[in-house]
Amino acid sequence: MKQFLYGLLILVFLALPPVANLMESVMIIHMHMQMPLLIFTGFLFARLFQLSFPRFFEKWNRNGIPGIILFVMIVTYWTMPRSMDEALTTQGMEVFKFISIPILAGVPLRDSWKKLKPIVKNIVFYFFIFVFFGMGWLYIDSPVQLCNNYLIIEQITLGWGFITTAICMVIYLIYVAFVDPTKYE
Repeated sequence: MKQFLYGLLILVFLALPPVANLMESVMIIHMHMQMPLLIFTGFLFARLFQLSFPRFFEKWNRNGIPGIILFVMIVTYWTMPRSMDEALTTQGMEVFKFISIPILAGVPLRDSWKKLKPIVKNIVFYFFIFVFFGMGWLYIDSPVQLCNNYLIIEQITLGWGFITTAICMVIYLIYVAFVDPTKYE
């Protein structure tokens, strides 16, 4: 219950108009700080949902695959320039962002991750590495402004943020491949 309350406090804080406006005023903070924090709030919500509805999660997310697919779909949707732009211009999309990311991305991520086999976890990492390199290239190399609410320099900065995140994920996968964690326990 404590985790749910902490998640709710973080969500309410992130939804406060001054905080939301500040975080959404800079493109890279909007994408690489606000949205991961919303996923984290859903991650905190998940424990209460798992305890309250254990049969539901056991029935529809037995091996973790459906939940991780839902997580991937929601996160991929919110990396698109059009969805980011719509969240800034339409109040309904802003509300949808604050509901869909925690509930449809954070909760399934927590429920699914422990259930997934290592090969599936690696596939998820490979997918996001591919998507982040692609989105980084798109935001950097696009000759036009992709989001009407942000300047082109912010778009390029976000692109480099995507590239940096993808490189960090590659480094993590290399680390996991070559380091035996039992030696450090």
